[in-house]
Amino acid sequence: MKGLQIIAISALFGLISSCGTTQSNSSTEKETETETTMSISNKEKAVALLNSLSTGDQTPISYINPEKYIQHNLAVGDGLEGFGAVVAAAPPGGFKAKVVRAFEDGDFVFTHTEYDFFGPKIGFDVFRFEDGLIVEHWDNLQEVATETASGRTQTDGPTESTDLPKTEENKTLIKGFMKDILMGEQPDKITAYVSTEEYAQHNPGVKDGLAGLGEAIEALAKAGMPMEYHKNHFILGEGNFVLTGSEGKFMNKEVAFYDLFRIQDGKIVEHWDTIENIPARSEWKNENGKF
Repeated sequence: MKGLQIIAISALFGLISSCGTTQSNSSTEKETETETTMSISNKEKAVALLNSLSTGDQTPISYINPEKYIQHNLAVGDGLEGFGAVVAAAPPGGFKAKVVRAFEDGDFVFTHTEYDFFGPKIGFDVFRFEDGLIVEHWDNLQEVATETASGRTQTDGPTESTDLPKTEENKTLIKGFMKDILMGEQPDKITAYVSTEEYAQHNPGVKDGLAGLGEAIEALAKAGMPMEYHKNHFILGEGNFVLTGSEGKFMNKEVAFYDLFRIQDGKIVEHWDTIENIPARSEWKNENGKF
């Protein structure tokens, strides 16, 4: 039996306790595991958990609080049991995950990942920690595009954050961009937020530059399917990278927008995103909502 199937069954039958041990473990093993859990950063824990989908490593399951794990992926049941059920249902060969970017903002870690999860997908994951353990999870997944308007992939580009002292300043910039541009309060202010000299685009349907963005927005509007941002739910950042999670409408469907921005010299110079349909309430596997 593969390692991840063992994890799933262990979670489903409650064999992993709040200390991450079974009855046969010694007190020394318990102390060692606790020390290991607390000695690595929350960012490292989140990355290890995602990577365990590929490696089968069982250790990262102990980074989830077994008594409190709130799930916002609406296709997954709540708690460790829901996580285990999905892993147990993996197709032959299991799931794969490659974390491209990972950032930390207070008690939150957000990642940008290439998945093979019932097919190739790009995903953003957000984890909330309490006392060093994961207690809540959000994500947004989109299928991998074979061709893109800009010629870029959905994940390439810089991966390491810089300008850490400017984190709050950059989050404030994106807050204004969300309100004025994406929610349409003052769309004429776009050049106050987006660089006119460099704007690298990773949305598969949008070309580079401000002209490319304008062209895409105009085409959607002419087709009677404008892209609408109705409400922003969070803004998280580390240095020059800022992630937002919002709800709205795209292609006349209710969707979740996750947008990742890279900022340089006070302007947005690069953008990645995923757009995922929000299923009808009758299809939800948990009652926590997408956000």
